[in-house]
Amino acid sequence: MYFVYIISSTRRDWIYIGLTNDVNRRFEEHNNGWVKKTKFYRPFELIHVEVANNRIEARDLEKFFKSGYGREVVSEIELTIKYSPVAQR
Repeated sequence: MYFVYIISSTRRDWIYIGLTNDVNRRFEEHNNGWVKKTKFYRPFELIHVEVANNRIEARDLEKFFKSGYGREVVSEIELTIKYSPVAQR
């Protein structure tokens, strides 16, 4: 099983979309600065996770979220979380 995840920097207006087979481990790697692309944007919060049956499906989903329309979907997810009454930042 694979996961496509979206993390958001709590310090800057920046998001990252990635895929992994272990969301907790990968999230920890991002927050500890072990990922070159994201280390200058830490700390992060995990804002969304999608489940895929295999790596190919996960890669397709990741590519979708990084596409033009997919970015709109990600923006909607961000807004929903940002203005949700249960979201506490």
